Amino acid sequence: MIVERMARSPHAIRGTASSWRTARRTIDLNEPVVMGVLNITPDSFSDGGRFLERDAALRRLEELREQGADIIDIGGESTRPGAVPVSADEELRRVMPAVEAGVELGVPISIDTTKSAVARAALDAGAEIVNDVSGLRLDHGVADLAAECGAGLALMHMRGEPRTMQEDIDYDDLFGEIEAELRDSVQRALDAGCSPEQLVVDPGIGFGKTAEQNLVLIARLERLAALGCPVLIGPSRKSFIGKILGLPVQERVEATIAACVIALLGGARIFRVHDVAEVRRALEMASVIEKQMDRAELI
Repeated sequence: MIVERMARSPHAIRGTASSWRTARRTIDLNEPVVMGVLNITPDSFSDGGRFLERDAALRRLEELREQGADIIDIGGESTRPGAVPVSADEELRRVMPAVEAGVELGVPISIDTTKSAVARAALDAGAEIVNDVSGLRLDHGVADLAAECGAGLALMHMRGEPRTMQEDIDYDDLFGEIEAELRDSVQRALDAGCSPEQLVVDPGIGFGKTAEQNLVLIARLERLAALGCPVLIGPSRKSFIGKILGLPVQERVEATIAACVIALLGGARIFRVHDVAEVRRALEMASVIEKQMDRAELI
């Protein structure tokens, strides 16, 4: 990265870790970390079918690395609203060639799955992180596996499953309920033997939330500081952008950047996105400006 390493901004979330321990390394979170998305599915909302063939997936891995992805998140089961689950065998068939190739590239690989069988195969092949969109609700074995392997574990907030999540979008206290449910996920991981340094939390933008609720989550992200974990956020090309701006999926890059920059100022440290190069440049610039804001307070 071209950004000079500086002291962490007081505008960022207080009380969270400045690093994330994975199965193979410690990732510095003092600067924004960009997680590139590789969906190897026929039905993902943004790029379904584009990378289903092995050669296309491997080319995309190279592109994400060249664009500056700090982590590459590989998934073989769509989590779009209404998506139908696939078997572990089918998920493994889709993701394993890309996981193995990604490990060879030297970029930290995250496996986007809710299934402990898929996570184990990926970790055995050299993946370092499990990104569980269910927050450990669908397969408690994911927590045991992360503890055993020392893997990084991303815990996302979602009610139900992708097929049903948009049927449960009523909250009496949006942040209070999301914080409580994420706290349960964190405690489940700790009870299984994970260390706090392995854990990050994700409020689940677009997962069982309305467009307005997604906006509130991004705008007030600092409220998740009470969880004490670094925050991962994934607003990339999501439907709330389309609803607000009336844009198709492939024209949501600038709006994704805006959401990521606001989330950075609210304390997010990890950004799961499709458009890696564009988001990285914006976050690097925003991070430098944010630090100058801190310096200006001392002048």
